[in-house]
Amino acid sequence: MKKISKDEIATFGENTRLVIGGREPSDYHGFVNPPVYHGSTVLAPTTKDLINHTPRYSYGRRGNPTSDALEEALKTLDGSAGVVLCPSGLSAVSTALLSCLSAGDHLLMVDSTYQPTRQFCDRVLSRFGIDTTYYDPLIGAGIETLIRPNTKAVYLEAPGSQSFEMQDVPAIAEVAHRHGAAVLLDNTWATPLFFDAFVHGVDLSIQAGTKYIVGHSDAMFGVVSASRKAWPALKSFHGDAGQCVAPDDIYLAMRGLRTMGVRLRQHQESALRVAKWLSKRPEVQRVLHPALEGDPGHTIWKRDFKGSSGLFSIVLQPAPMEAIGAFLDDLKFFGLGYSWGGYESLALPFDCSSYRSATSWDPGGPCVRLHIGLEDVADLIGDLDAGLARFRAARG
Repeated sequence: MKKISKDEIATFGENTRLVIGGREPSDYHGFVNPPVYHGSTVLAPTTKDLINHTPRYSYGRRGNPTSDALEEALKTLDGSAGVVLCPSGLSAVSTALLSCLSAGDHLLMVDSTYQPTRQFCDRVLSRFGIDTTYYDPLIGAGIETLIRPNTKAVYLEAPGSQSFEMQDVPAIAEVAHRHGAAVLLDNTWATPLFFDAFVHGVDLSIQAGTKYIVGHSDAMFGVVSASRKAWPALKSFHGDAGQCVAPDDIYLAMRGLRTMGVRLRQHQESALRVAKWLSKRPEVQRVLHPALEGDPGHTIWKRDFKGSSGLFSIVLQPAPMEAIGAFLDDLKFFGLGYSWGGYESLALPFDCSSYRSATSWDPGGPCVRLHIGLEDVADLIGDLDAGLARFRAARG
């Protein structure tokens, strides 16, 4: 197998980059996958080398050939200047935020963000003198009215974690950059395959790699990719904070990455079929999915995104909690869980009303977030059909 340069890899298609990025079989005796390095201590050949840090590796926390392989593959995929690996998605969020914020700074955070991100702002950043203002996800270029002299970062999530509002990333990024603020985006839903964060003005792109990168519900993992401007501060903070990921989790993330393209396309196809079916059900008021025509965010999604994933929400007709339980508790293929992005389908009842501050959440009925896995769509629809019949009966 011919050796391929990093520059050449960048010219290939996305699926090719997913398969070949970060691996070089000739470096490890022809084995297809990079070896998993377990270790903390790295020995230097001489005292001079040890003191001057001349070897490529100095300590396990600072990286090894396993982490290098995954970082290179991810960097090749999204075209970033650099990538850091974190032990969870929330760790990636906190690492990205702390790499560009200091005491006395002001952060603009989207009101529809992942709830643990909000808790990090309210419980941790506030203790360090960093002020957070939550903003309407639909604000677009109007975010300029919220910019202060000390605004150092604007954080986006497109679409929203449960409510699926679509943000105008380029418009917000243009305003933020004009005022010298960094732009951060949680890109877990679309991944770099379906949304090119850096082309659209993002400085720090965050993924909960636990979701689609790992893809098999068997490892916790997070990643932050940086633009050239944001990379030095991100790299420095990541090292100073002692962030690192265990080699076995890196291996699982790398294994998942190789098949992410085919999995994500299947998640997309199946989710759209299920979403369209649900949109015609009398028990369902609305389907919250920006890839559906008629969704409020569809125009922006169609303009900026190349695809959609397996996650969306539905708003049911008004009903008591007992009816929600009747719908969900006896589903055969949908587990009840807080994660998503794995091969299995999941369902999660939710209510955003208690943790919105810049906007109100009153959808007119109970909400359920669905992750459509890799099961046969006919089986999933049959399962939901039976669940909605139970819901209807429990409503009375």
